[in-house]
Amino acid sequence: MTLREIIQSVDSERYGDSPLYQKLREIKPEYGSSRNIQVKLVDGKIVVTNAHVGSLGDIFTYSIEVEPDLNISKVQLLDAILHELSTNGFSESEE
Repeated sequence: MTLREIIQSVDSERYGDSPLYQKLREIKPEYGSSRNIQVKLVDGKIVVTNAHVGSLGDIFTYSIEVEPDLNISKVQLLDAILHELSTNGFSESEE
C-alpha cells in the first residue's frame, strides 16, 4: 500500500481542516527512487521513519511497511504519517 492509496481510501471529511492532507489529495505523483515508509511501535507510540523526501510528489509513491505485530487502522496510519511530515517541515505550501 502507498500513501496515495491510503489518502484515496479514507473519508476526506475527517481531514477537512488539514491543509497538508488537502495538498496531498491534489498532488501528482512523481516516480523517483523506490523507498519504503516504515511504521512501528516504539515505547507505546507509533513511529514513522523514512518519510523525509525532497518533494511530496516523491513520497506519494512510496510503499508503506507496517511492523507485522502492529494493529493499526488506515486512519491511525495516515494520522501518524501526516504528523511525521508536518514535523519534518512539510506544509500546505510545499510543492
